Amino acid sequence: MSEAYKVINFVENQNIKIEILEYQNLGGNDNFSVAERLYFAQQSNIKLRQVRITLKNSSLTAESGALQFMKGNITLRSLGGTGAKGFLKGLASNVLTNESAIKPQYQGSGVIYLEPSFKHYLIVELNNEEMIADKGLFYCCESTVSVSVQAMKNISSAIVGGEGLFQTKVSGSGYCVFEIPVPEEELVEFEMQNEMVQVDGNFTLFRVGNIDFTVEKSTKSIFGSVASGEGLLQTFRGSGKVIIAPTLPVYEKLASVLSPAPTSKKS
Repeated sequence: MSEAYKVINFVENQNIKIEILEYQNLGGNDNFSVAERLYFAQQSNIKLRQVRITLKNSSLTAESGALQFMKGNITLRSLGGTGAKGFLKGLASNVLTNESAIKPQYQGSGVIYLEPSFKHYLIVELNNEEMIADKGLFYCCESTVSVSVQAMKNISSAIVGGEGLFQTKVSGSGYCVFEIPVPEEELVEFEMQNEMVQVDGNFTLFRVGNIDFTVEKSTKSIFGSVASGEGLLQTFRGSGKVIIAPTLPVYEKLASVLSPAPTSKKS
């Protein structure tokens, strides 16, 4: 049986192999509406992708509901904590970060296929460091990496800047996979050495290292901000990395323009 996909990216160490699969063409079924959508997706070069994990007597932490199927000697346990206290802690994390309250951990040896999606995936290797990710981006990681909630230090900046009060923090050493809204090649990464990066909009996805986040006026005075045409800017200061997705606002704007307007019911 020939494979309908190709491996577009992979990483591997002594404990785990992570592959990103991309399906070249979807044959469809007998539903004409599905066939029409698949045709336009293929014409627009929109591909179905899937994450495949090979465990080598190791463990993986993933978002709840991410599993599609698996093969091998693999056991599953919950990382949401035990009892009411653990459940409430997980529920709070779910509400605050747009991610699942209970994160399952897969242990053993075998192959795991996570749910396919038309989204894009980014593989990141942490080396005894922390990464702050925007809400809802975390997908899975080696269990040597800890996943938790990061509270914003500046509450007013978090609210005004549109990032919310809490984001996801991954820390430790190992591989992580994130589900990102744009292709990896459209991301822009800034290496910072006691520098500043300012962004006009909510398209900063990650930051790594000793970096402070605030929201500031584009100029020192309100009148200057109005005259310059720029208002509040997301501001990152320090040493480390900031990763942004400059094309994301364009896609969001196109989606809002192309979305059908709600129809009102006649009385």
